[in-house]
Amino acid sequence: MFFKYKAIKNGVVFEKKIEANSIKSVVEYLQKNDYIPISIDEIKNKNSILDLISNRISFNDIVDFTRQMAIMLNAGLTIVESLEILKKQMMKPEMQKMINKIDNEIKSGNSLSSALKKYNNHFSNLYIALVRSGEASGKLNEILLKLADNLEKEREFKNKLKGALIYPVVILIAMFIVMFIMITFVIPKLLNLYKDFNVALPLTTQILIMISDFMVKFWPLIIIFIVIGFYSFKKYSQTEKGKKTIDQILLKLPILGKVISISSLVNSTRTLAVLTGAGVSILDSLNIVIDTSENIIFKESFKNIYQKVEKGQSLGLSLEQEEVFPPILVQMTTVGEQTGNLDDTLMRLSKYFESESEIAIKSMTTLIEPAILVILGFGVGFLVMSVITPIYNLTSSFK
Repeated sequence: MFFKYKAIKNGVVFEKKIEANSIKSVVEYLQKNDYIPISIDEIKNKNSILDLISNRISFNDIVDFTRQMAIMLNAGLTIVESLEILKKQMMKPEMQKMINKIDNEIKSGNSLSSALKKYNNHFSNLYIALVRSGEASGKLNEILLKLADNLEKEREFKNKLKGALIYPVVILIAMFIVMFIMITFVIPKLLNLYKDFNVALPLTTQILIMISDFMVKFWPLIIIFIVIGFYSFKKYSQTEKGKKTIDQILLKLPILGKVISISSLVNSTRTLAVLTGAGVSILDSLNIVIDTSENIIFKESFKNIYQKVEKGQSLGLSLEQEEVFPPILVQMTTVGEQTGNLDDTLMRLSKYFESESEIAIKSMTTLIEPAILVILGFGVGFLVMSVITPIYNLTSSFK
């Protein structure tokens, strides 16, 4: 059950939510933490969809959790002390519940990495491997700082990519919805006026009438077809063959393909840099990169590289034999291996690819916006010509 309480501590009024078995448990929790309860109310209907979405543990929650843990460990607090503080600070009941279970695991004698492994849907293999490495080396606080930096950079990059894509996607969806409503419900009423007059209709109007008649008769089937098509595409994209086909097509697209390729390089080089810098072996690092790669083309390439490195081949030479990797990555990796500064070289490459991705994203948005305007102009122009031209012909015939 969930409760909302209002309480006073050090002269400050707090209003928060908490998960507990009963009101008595909430009172005990508040008194234990030096709060003076004012009111406690049970929150009903906590299983609604909106509530489940709002309480779901997000990537941002994990980023904030990592940064706070890193700060507290570097300040000299123990893991248990840090988790106890975080339990009190977290607003989301799901986060409180997860941190509480992790805390109990550690108090039972388990390591932090083994406790996090039980929540691998929130903590990636990269995350767990780095924590394990930090525990083994005794530098968990330093590792968590690097991990927090890495996650924050990943979040920033994802936000930039989403920000670049959300505008054109919203505009296109809105355009198709407006066109659908106009052609299905508005245009037919206008076009019915022309049927009472013996006026030769232009080709654009005839095409619009055909489209409109089809939409009026079959629009429920069209919606069903779109839903079935979307569901089928989603199922197909979840298969290995489907995902590979889609990823191959995406990489070949003129502008978007470059953005996807560079973003994959940003993630893979940064992951390798953080792992090798933390003392993880190159084979284990490659194995984690394979698991974290979202694009199946890059995933397969890293699998091939793993097999070659396992047989004793250098990482630079293995990268050179895969077509998806640019020459600069091959050359810099080879130099990093020869100088013994592979982690530093990979991090520099990651920053380079990140700057390249920003340029690619800006180029994409610069080209997409005028393209959308052209499409909108063409669609509006077609509708105007189809509706206005017959009216002009009709008025001309009256003269």
